[in-house]
Amino acid sequence: MRARTPKSSTLLAVAAALLVAGCERPPIETAQQGYRGTGMVELANPRMVEASAELHAVPAPLPPAEAGGPTAGKTYQNVQVLGELSVGEFTRLMVAMTTWVSPQQGCAYCHAGADFASDSLYPKVVARRMLEMTRHINSDWKAHVANTGVTCYTCHRGQPVPAAVWFKDDSAERNIGSVGWRDHQNIGASSVGYTSLPYDPFSPFFADKGQIRVVGKTPLPPPSGQSIKQTEWTYGLMIHMSDSLGVNCTFCHNSRSFMSWDESSPKRTTAWHGIGMVGDLNRSYLEPLRGTYPAERLGPLGDAPKANCNTCHRGVSKPLNGVSMLEAHPELAPAGGAATPAPASSAASATLGSVLFKVGKSEISAESMKTVGEAIARLKDDGAMKVALSGFADRSGNPEQNLELAKNRAFAVRDALLAGGIAQDRIQLRKPEFAIAGANADSRRVDILPAE
Repeated sequence: MRARTPKSSTLLAVAAALLVAGCERPPIETAQQGYRGTGMVELANPRMVEASAELHAVPAPLPPAEAGGPTAGKTYQNVQVLGELSVGEFTRLMVAMTTWVSPQQGCAYCHAGADFASDSLYPKVVARRMLEMTRHINSDWKAHVANTGVTCYTCHRGQPVPAAVWFKDDSAERNIGSVGWRDHQNIGASSVGYTSLPYDPFSPFFADKGQIRVVGKTPLPPPSGQSIKQTEWTYGLMIHMSDSLGVNCTFCHNSRSFMSWDESSPKRTTAWHGIGMVGDLNRSYLEPLRGTYPAERLGPLGDAPKANCNTCHRGVSKPLNGVSMLEAHPELAPAGGAATPAPASSAASATLGSVLFKVGKSEISAESMKTVGEAIARLKDDGAMKVALSGFADRSGNPEQNLELAKNRAFAVRDALLAGGIAQDRIQLRKPEFAIAGANADSRRVDILPAE
């Protein structure tokens, strides 16, 4: 065997050093967030922050418009969102949206010539729904976005399609020939940091309603499924989150016990709400637009483009480095958020019906489907009517699980209305609530409320 020369050994050493340094080239700044020895340290790299400064720069706001005068809804045709704004305020927002989303294409990206009322171009229909989604985020997901909120620019950054969207794709499983089934692993995908973890951490949590599982409490997987496979999906999601926010695991966790909430930082709670928010947006707003997009805008399996953490964050812990654009555009954060649902005792008189559920269930029973059918009939009789769905849970048992159950019940009623031919834009979802009553049947319900 030929011996290595000193020169070749030196070259190998230099190459290895460069490879290791490439993982995170200095300088590195650290900030201790907990007791010594607990591994609660935040890392920051000023070089990377400086390199991404242009990406996260906030555009200068347009001069404010006068609030008085005729409203846009009474002045223009087919204004279905933001019609309460004055003509000046409405026009200012439309100009701002053009610079945020389609600065090269201009107004023609959404509008067909001079007919601004026409819905013939699909981007206009999508933009309307995205405005509703933005207001929903700023009103109903403050547990994640706080008062900083989001605007169209948070995701788009001057591009018609946000740079960070995702689709479902099983091509890695289908194109392996005689190798066999990869079990969604060993692909070397950037989505999970090129590890052997499942390469699609988005579908289980951001499209479906998968439960995050890390530590099983029994030697064998229980029927509820706290298995090693679920753990690997969870770790894939955590790698995506870490990469999207430009942080390490100890940004949220105490390395002494990653599973312990009591020993985690408050940021972990914010992140938990973020996972729920992204799933809500994908299921309620983004995926239902699938039928609106042309075929070339859909994914390999025919699904609509969807969001993940990187869609907004783009490598920093706070999108746009925490600068709020809502101060210049308060119309995107309607005051008060979602309306407070009526108490159980008066619900029947104020709703199109209350859909009752069995204990611990989110499936609509045959008896309760009669209520849904009556609501569908009324909505078809009045084509202009819109409804809001308010899911309720009783106060017995685990509060977090009950609120999740109330949300899933609202999703079930929404899906039943859609299946009955009611258009998506006529259905609103409101945050789940606890009922005034304790554990009776009326507490486990979804109210179908008239909405503006």
